[in-house]
Amino acid sequence: MNSTSSGSADPAEIAKFEAVAHRFWDSEGEFKPLHRLNPLRTDFVAARTVLSAARVLDVGCGGGLLAESLTRRGARVTAIDLAPTMIETARLHAAQSGLAIDYRVADIAALEDAPFDAVCCMEMLEHVADPAGFVALLARRLRPGGSLFVSTLNRNLKSFLLAIVGAEYMLRLLPRGTHEYERFIRPAELAGWGRAVGMQLSDVAGLHYDPFADRCRLTADVSVNYVAQLRLAGSIN
Repeated sequence: MNSTSSGSADPAEIAKFEAVAHRFWDSEGEFKPLHRLNPLRTDFVAARTVLSAARVLDVGCGGGLLAESLTRRGARVTAIDLAPTMIETARLHAAQSGLAIDYRVADIAALEDAPFDAVCCMEMLEHVADPAGFVALLARRLRPGGSLFVSTLNRNLKSFLLAIVGAEYMLRLLPRGTHEYERFIRPAELAGWGRAVGMQLSDVAGLHYDPFADRCRLTADVSVNYVAQLRLAGSIN
């Protein structure tokens, strides 16, 4: 649900999130599902990489929800987004929380920092114009042996009914138009894009949000929301 960041950026997608940036930290507003899912995403990353003193890049960081959580776990976080209002929201909230996070309005294609131990791209890959090319950009920011963590939406009838019809139109958990079904990504597609640039899919889990109980949990069911780890085996030119 964060705004896109890359040479494949879609201005319309950036505009969607710019318009609601001031409400990002309202845990009962339209970003409520993201606030509920964030602890699970953070735990998934923390269980698969050592965060203490690790250099972590959060791509499409939005208002900083994941970046703050990773920083509290000991990571040194650089967080980028192409939506200036989102970055300003993130900086203000981090300052109020006493957290040191390197926030930037930046395009990952132009990022020249040294390789990172981990790269996170959460709820964003389905918003870019060229996801396969974007995965390649993400891989180039990893050190050998580093991990890419992605959360996104599977593409099938169930995800269409739950993530779009249910969440956006019936329950109004998200603003209408937040997602476009054609942009959803099957795990096999993600794995294929990863293999093409030297990464292997190491783990995947479903992210289930129950709006009626207001609870989230990790499951073996990846048919709707899922989070994945891809590990870089060697260097990428």
